[in-house]
Amino acid sequence: MEELKVIINGKEYFYPKGTTLLDISKDFEDNYSEKIIIGEINGRLSELTEKISNNDNINFYDYTSSYGNRVYENGLVFILSKVFMDTLKCKLKVKYSIDKGVLIKTIKRITEVDLKNITNNVKKLIKDDVIIEKKLVKRLDAINYYKKTGNVDKVNILKYSINTNVNLYKLGDMYDYFFSPLPISTGYLKEFKLTYIDGYDFILSYPNIYSKVKTPVYKHHDNLYNEFKNYDNWCKSLGIQNVSELNNRVSKGSINDLVLLSENVQNNNLFSIAKSIKSDKNIKIVLLAGPSSSGKTTTSRKLELFLKGFGLNPKSLSIDDYFIDRNKTPKLKDGSYDFESIDAIDIELFNKNLDSLLKGEKVNIPTYNFITGKREYSNISLKLEDNDILIIEGLHALNENLTKIVDRKNKFKIYLCPLTVLSLDNHNRIKTTDNRLLRRIVRDSRTRGYTAEDTLKTWQKVREGEEKYVFPFQDEADVIFNTSLIYELGVLKTYVEPLLFSVSEDSYVYKDATRLLNLLKNILPISNDNIPNDSIIREFIGGGYFQS
Repeated sequence: MEELKVIINGKEYFYPKGTTLLDISKDFEDNYSEKIIIGEINGRLSELTEKISNNDNINFYDYTSSYGNRVYENGLVFILSKVFMDTLKCKLKVKYSIDKGVLIKTIKRITEVDLKNITNNVKKLIKDDVIIEKKLVKRLDAINYYKKTGNVDKVNILKYSINTNVNLYKLGDMYDYFFSPLPISTGYLKEFKLTYIDGYDFILSYPNIYSKVKTPVYKHHDNLYNEFKNYDNWCKSLGIQNVSELNNRVSKGSINDLVLLSENVQNNNLFSIAKSIKSDKNIKIVLLAGPSSSGKTTTSRKLELFLKGFGLNPKSLSIDDYFIDRNKTPKLKDGSYDFESIDAIDIELFNKNLDSLLKGEKVNIPTYNFITGKREYSNISLKLEDNDILIIEGLHALNENLTKIVDRKNKFKIYLCPLTVLSLDNHNRIKTTDNRLLRRIVRDSRTRGYTAEDTLKTWQKVREGEEKYVFPFQDEADVIFNTSLIYELGVLKTYVEPLLFSVSEDSYVYKDATRLLNLLKNILPISNDNIPNDSIIREFIGGGYFQS
């Protein structure tokens, strides 16, 4: 039998042609903290049932990796949809991530007892280690199958596919369509928890790569939950809850009305926030924070204009100017500087200056020289008059320690995030983090000259910083402002697709680029012609009023 040379972790190994990734993975399972769940052949994620046929580069992942974690979630969703149909004849809609879990809606009302029974049945299916088969079928046959089973969401998304064949996954008598790989059997998915919210909502929690425990206990964030729900209901009222419904608007030439409607609603929400700030005479400082690519710059500038409309005089203060000297900056485990840590900020000086400003004193404001890595002083000064209000935007703005000297009643905190509720179909959600990543790739290319590969390589470190320094403080916010626009993925597609195609196959982030391209191929492009120049999306694609 012909033997093939494969490269695993930089070393050469020889296996008979036709050996499965599963068999090969058994020789490397001691190198992983958890069970290997997915393989990779030449930069392409592959189920463990796949056989080697060439001299390939191979990698493996367990669920503690971002790649394995996605596979783990998809597998649990498939199992849940199967068990809900078998037990309650009830379909599911996988919505959005919240507190390291995923909110799932049921088509009909369920009770806590129902959810406990579902949990037990899922555990049994996992214990039985049932095979999940991958089947290549004709796209039209798949469409006919979903028409018969009443899964209109999958019929519509497949309608926009140009592929002759599609991959379906089979579990028992159920077939499902997923946009990324699944485990090869249910036995890989032992860790999970279901948390009842109300008659139609529950949370699926599972091992999270940013959690110190295997399956984190769900913590309810009331403001975030309600903001997600309100936006979801608004999208539902428009008849747009998944990509195929957005595509339908595009194909019928009625997208421009949706663009203007989305912009108007978002502006009205921000106007209401400005009105709330104006109505509270105690507020002297407005703090804005959010994860990367939330649209903080545009939002803060638009908020300033709205506040001016109410007769206030906003003045800005940059947290970045209060970085400590670089040689004193804390470091990460790999020896690189941790500029995202709050300990990289001179908290004491920042609070001292805030205290002086609120007392009406004139303050000499520092500037940080990012080339020399040192703080400098010039003739820049700031003084707050009676009608002035201070705007502070930055990573740590919600952290009470940043402004500890200021009484809480004098502060108004805003948490910004593009809360993505649009799905590909009922079982395939579009992650908010992917929406932000697409934004960042486009902006990095336009303003910094970075390639898509550059941005993809740094994204994991960005995400780690958000998990440590942004998300834990979201409940500190007085209000959550959703910076998502229901149409934006169609606009981003036209800018980001060419950038993603530039990622070479030998790059370790090639699979990330491929995954995003596979997402975007389901979305019809939308022109930027009718996007207002004050839109948040302009911060990323260019042509915005607020660009410096």
